[in-house]
Amino acid sequence: MPETFRAIRYLAPDPAASCWDVLVLKSDERRVRRRRLELVHGDFVLVDFPETIDLEDNGRLELEDGRFVGISAAEELLYEIRAKDPVHLMQLCWHLGNRHTPTQIAREWDGLGQRILIRRDHVLRRMLEQLGATVTEISEPFSPVAGAYHGHGEHDHGDKSHALLNR
Repeated sequence: MPETFRAIRYLAPDPAASCWDVLVLKSDERRVRRRRLELVHGDFVLVDFPETIDLEDNGRLELEDGRFVGISAAEELLYEIRAKDPVHLMQLCWHLGNRHTPTQIAREWDGLGQRILIRRDHVLRRMLEQLGATVTEISEPFSPVAGAYHGHGEHDHGDKSHALLNR
């Protein structure tokens, strides 16, 4: 019978850290405050944050018994968008932002130019292609940029760990 474990703290990403089990979550599922989440092996973890937090890929939750649960970003159906040049890239980002579209601006540079990733939406695809973008269907983890009005509360994010207990 599946058990439920209580998380006491969120820790910033550390790809080298070992974990007892893993949560595989889509981008919108990684934004949590209070939720019961299913682990890969069938058990559950209860998070009870005093505020909403974005669980990052390779982040960890510390359980009451000292074990750690890893966070893994699930693959999602996306569009990979390529621009003609840096100015065109900014224009495409402006149009996506104007529509409040969750957008990931990929950090890597692969010789083909900077990539923008968004969830698949045929209307946005048509708009982007009309603006001269190259749009390709892909499937990979998605980590959109937090919006300008994305609330963080009144604390410093230099330490990316958060106590979870909401007492």
